[in-house]
Amino acid sequence: MIERPDAMQRVRLAHTEVLLAQLRSVGPLSRAELIRLTGLSRTTLFDIIGDLIARGVVVEREPSLSGHRGRGRPSTTVSLNPSAGRIVGIDLGRATITVIVATLGHDILARGSRPITLTAGPARRANAAIKLIDDLVQEHDIDLRALEAIGLGLPGLVFGRSRSAGGSGSPSVAAKQVSTRIQDRYGVAVVTDNNSRLAALAEGTWGATRDVRDAIYVRWSDGVGGGLIVDGRLARGAHGAAGEIGHVSVEPDGDPCPCGGRGCLELLIRPSALIEQCARRGVTVADPADLVARALAGEPIVSDVVRHAATLLGRVLSGMVVQLDPGKVAIGGTLAHAGEAVLEPVRTAIGQLAIPGHTRRLDVVTAQFGDEGGALGAVAAALRLNMSEPLPTLPTA
Repeated sequence: MIERPDAMQRVRLAHTEVLLAQLRSVGPLSRAELIRLTGLSRTTLFDIIGDLIARGVVVEREPSLSGHRGRGRPSTTVSLNPSAGRIVGIDLGRATITVIVATLGHDILARGSRPITLTAGPARRANAAIKLIDDLVQEHDIDLRALEAIGLGLPGLVFGRSRSAGGSGSPSVAAKQVSTRIQDRYGVAVVTDNNSRLAALAEGTWGATRDVRDAIYVRWSDGVGGGLIVDGRLARGAHGAAGEIGHVSVEPDGDPCPCGGRGCLELLIRPSALIEQCARRGVTVADPADLVARALAGEPIVSDVVRHAATLLGRVLSGMVVQLDPGKVAIGGTLAHAGEAVLEPVRTAIGQLAIPGHTRRLDVVTAQFGDEGGALGAVAAALRLNMSEPLPTLPTA
């Protein structure tokens, strides 16, 4: 979802993307060369270049005369400003905001996280994200005049009713309020999607599933979400709900879920539910980190609770494996820190239920990016707004 005020600006953005893609793939080019390569008119191209120069995204370079033997003076060239071109990725989760500021060259300039109240409304959440961005910019002395785009990840169903002619639907009211507030503040395109789905994009672009074209990603944290990579592309679905694994019903007569269903997977395996299950069996667990630590340590009751939850997850994943036939399943989020205590029962359940006689090779692995996955995926989505070619490795150290 790209929030732009009108059709004219969408066309201009598309023309700008074409120009930037040529400069990135070819290098410094004269205006004449850019006209030939992009197909843009002289007036349009000169206008876009003037705007990009004013914003610091591109620079003009005087020609070098050394070694020049042709007639006349060689043309001035235009190139990407090596110190400009900024992208911001935001994961505005239920309880935590994570922001990453990167360059068009895919270097990370700043990263930070901050808690947010679960009950905060759209306006407060948007303002909290803006405050974190501004604090990072000030702390790291980052110039955002060359900001190109912002990626925004939000929990839950980001899209509403489907469009009559394709697409993944229009933004939900809350998503629209958040993205509009952020766009008004920074004046650039905002690419919005579900944060778990964006984490899947990060893993497929740079992370644990980058070597396969079909993958399932699960984010097992305070909520349970996911994303599907199908033939190398992030699947959003006809209504923007692809990958909502946490809302598969495993107990149709179970407790009601805020989604409107009953007995959803998320209700049964989210960390708070597992902590309650441990308490009912006489073991007090302080928080999700403590739950993971005790599972890793092999404490019997905690290990049994986590194993049962991972088995439920594997059973749901088995149906998805049968349908999608992925090359990898990546587990991210808080519970993924439990490693094999989670991965092994997931593998076993899939192996028992997903056409056991099939000789498929399926790796079930820990996601690479952990809690930063959603924000990195937001960066990837914003970069894809400007770049059409495959992305190189993003340094994360």
